[in-house]
Amino acid sequence: MGFDEMDVDTIWQDGSFVDWDDATVHVLTHGLHYGSGVFEGVRCYDTENGPALFRWEEHLDRFFESTKPYDMELPYSREELTQATLELVRREELESCYIRPVAFYGYGSLGVSPKDNPVNVAIAAWPWGTYLGEAALEEGVEVMISSWRKHASSQIPTNAKTTGLYVNSMLAGEEARRNGYTEAIVLNKEGNVAEGPGENIFLVRDGEIYTPGLAQSILDGITRNTVIELARERGYTVHDQATISRGELNTADELFFSGTAAEVTPIRKVDNVEIGNGSRGPVTEELQQAFFDLVERRNDDHDEWFTYV
Repeated sequence: MGFDEMDVDTIWQDGSFVDWDDATVHVLTHGLHYGSGVFEGVRCYDTENGPALFRWEEHLDRFFESTKPYDMELPYSREELTQATLELVRREELESCYIRPVAFYGYGSLGVSPKDNPVNVAIAAWPWGTYLGEAALEEGVEVMISSWRKHASSQIPTNAKTTGLYVNSMLAGEEARRNGYTEAIVLNKEGNVAEGPGENIFLVRDGEIYTPGLAQSILDGITRNTVIELARERGYTVHDQATISRGELNTADELFFSGTAAEVTPIRKVDNVEIGNGSRGPVTEELQQAFFDLVERRNDDHDEWFTYV
């Protein structure tokens, strides 16, 4: 769905609620030229108790932590950003939506150094369905190993959710789609599995669960951490610092993506090689069901993870 097709009127920008079409920046904004921004992606779910932001505090933690490598000081407190987000969801009368906070070095000097530039902050929210498609939740997706490698943490901080870093994700994802796949898997500089362009990845083998650790240059995904906890609560052994070779993908019993946008999405083929029986596996299905039972509040588990609007 394109933004022009949505009935969303307002964005919070630098302390004020402004009309969607007026939420603009100068063409010489530092973040536009150098990717010097950080962002978050948060889902708000429709529950029996009203709209609820999922793991907002953890997302807010990462938002602030992502600014540190760039010496970026946010001009708003956690409480101010929280209240702005809740008010935005209320104003737009959104029940289920995706929320995008972003902070970036703004218009000032166009030298590479951002020290003379202001920090601008905005928050948008809009309805957004399943990132990889509703059918993908049950049928799974076909992916390819990208020829683009994930940048190493020695080159740029991989655990900061930096706007400019997603050029790497865009290249990998568009390469996959040009070749007829839904999504990509990106290897790190050593040739081991890192993640998807916007998702973490899990492998199931002999009833145990494996996912690459932070040493593999991945983003420390909040949905990833949620899935790990849900799996351990159900008695699964989870290896959350795994090193997974490219070849292990083809011989996995099950594979699936996790992410705020992708939620829990099975992978049925990698480079046209069928994974398991070529459909959503039982472990993936159990964890996917547990995830949606949780976020849609069909049970009372982990109520501390929800911020109710």
